Amino acid sequence: MAIQIELPHVGESVTEGIIGKWLKSVGDTVEKYEPLLEVVTDKVNMEIPSPYSGKLIAILVAEGDVVPMGAPIAEMDAEGDVSNTPQGTIQTIEEPAPEITVPNSTAGVFLKDVKPVGPTGSGEEPEIPAELLEKLAQSQKQTVPTTNNTSNKIRYSPIVKKLAAERNIDLSELKGTGLGGRVTKDDVLNHKTTPAITSNSQPSIITNPGNDETEIKLTPLRRIIAENMLKSNEIPQAWSYHEVDVTNLVSLRKNIRQQFFEKEGVDITYLPFVLKIVTDALKANPLLNSSWGGDKIILKNRINLGIAMAAPHGLVVPVIHNADSMSIAGLAKYLKYLIERATTNKLTLEDVQGGTFTVNNTGALGSIVSQPLVNPPQVGIITTEAIVKRVVVNKEGAIAIRDMMNVCMSFDHRVIDGAESGNFMRDIRDGLQKIGEDTIIY
Repeated sequence: MAIQIELPHVGESVTEGIIGKWLKSVGDTVEKYEPLLEVVTDKVNMEIPSPYSGKLIAILVAEGDVVPMGAPIAEMDAEGDVSNTPQGTIQTIEEPAPEITVPNSTAGVFLKDVKPVGPTGSGEEPEIPAELLEKLAQSQKQTVPTTNNTSNKIRYSPIVKKLAAERNIDLSELKGTGLGGRVTKDDVLNHKTTPAITSNSQPSIITNPGNDETEIKLTPLRRIIAENMLKSNEIPQAWSYHEVDVTNLVSLRKNIRQQFFEKEGVDITYLPFVLKIVTDALKANPLLNSSWGGDKIILKNRINLGIAMAAPHGLVVPVIHNADSMSIAGLAKYLKYLIERATTNKLTLEDVQGGTFTVNNTGALGSIVSQPLVNPPQVGIITTEAIVKRVVVNKEGAIAIRDMMNVCMSFDHRVIDGAESGNFMRDIRDGLQKIGEDTIIY
């Protein structure tokens, strides 16, 4: 039975992905849940599994293409009954299927050496090997229809054509070094352009950089980051920060750190305390746990905290679902779980989707004040900054050295006004300053 395979929806804030690499070619037999291709989004770099067993009969999109979620990407001659196949992942050619996410047990695996990003991060991705481009070109030769008198027409991969267009290179002038004389990406990159001659015999201006400049090619991931940051800039954002006296928090952590580690096998950092206070503040200020819906405001009934964290492959933002149901100890252990999955490239789609509010611990990088960008469709993001000792004057006029931390927040001014943001930030400040020896950890 002929069916279409769609690019699955992976979350309300992810509207498109870039085809990174096809793992199967036309004519290949594919088993159900076997990886078909790799896709790059701003949330996660993932392998898309086959929703059914069968033979791949057509590839509809090429590597490097930007594809909307839910769009057809391939066709398969499926084996057996497809009536129980997850909808939203594939559909029969005759009938459309409603949207639904794919099974997270087989998708959402981070790619090696690729740097995914969160609302305030950046990333890079490795170059695509030439042999994979050759494989792409061969598969396109089988799937792209040709017109009459084109038997001798040379076919180029989309990446080769894109690079050539950017560099104003006539591909017919290049001698290919790939299989069968095919022009590869390296052939284009290594080709030295010469100034064009105009009608008055004057050389035209070329864009090649001089010795004091280096051009960095935009990767698909970098392009997605740029597009999403533009989306963030469409939000009317306001920003504020509060100074927080965390002297008691520093003292408590110091006193319980060794005992906690011996009991739980996890280091107790400051972040679990912050997360607990943030969840309490979101309960008291539900507008901060919402999204903009055009003609309505959508309150989220669950508190799912996105946590920006550093990993060897870059900044990632996994999500703690139902964070308000966890204790400080539980949050500490779950943070360790997410960190381990992030550092071993085992985060799944479920790990990175569904966030309703984001916390970024920029203080780990030494920052004392920052202005984060709201991550649509969320309406708020806070950063916790570095804890520094400062001389302060208390309400009674006494001078003391205290451990101080700034908490910064950006928010969507369509949903949140100064009063709501002020109440939320005061709840966070007061909650952190009330932490002491009697704070319940479990």
